[in-house]
Amino acid sequence: MIDPKPANPAAAESGSTIGAAGGKSQGRKRRFGGTEAQIRSALKFYKVLAYLTGAMLLLLCAELVARYGFGQYLFAGGTNAVTGEPFGFGFADAEPPGVLGGVNLSVTVLIVHGWMYVVYLISNFRLWALMRWPFLKLILLALGGVVPFLSFIVEKKFHGEVEAELAANPQAPRRY
Repeated sequence: MIDPKPANPAAAESGSTIGAAGGKSQGRKRRFGGTEAQIRSALKFYKVLAYLTGAMLLLLCAELVARYGFGQYLFAGGTNAVTGEPFGFGFADAEPPGVLGGVNLSVTVLIVHGWMYVVYLISNFRLWALMRWPFLKLILLALGGVVPFLSFIVEKKFHGEVEAELAANPQAPRRY
């Protein structure tokens, strides 16, 4: 029996292969965890949540400065505790309570940001799993929702990286 030999012995020794696109790739081929449409959908979902979570985090930081720096809560509606007149919208004393009844928007911002961060983490995991990135990138994505302004920076960086990887590896997405 005759053993088959490669036409180019140098290519066989270096381990490079010819990809489906016709170009050389080093080592193993790049593979994604889903189709290009799934990856683009995950990227769009991540982008929207990155901006929403980043904006809510900045609002949360402003609320915490008002609360702990100036002792004020943001209220909507209710009654002024001192004068007894209706309270519309604005800041009021935290201790003793400056507004009776009404909606404490400071607490609402805390709750909304918390739940939005949970959905943001889901979008991070979805993108991370489809791109088959290392675990460290998932940690960096998750930090975007807890460090002010980081979600905007990380989103820009990873959005460009996903687009570049999709363009550089047209054979990589799974096809169903």
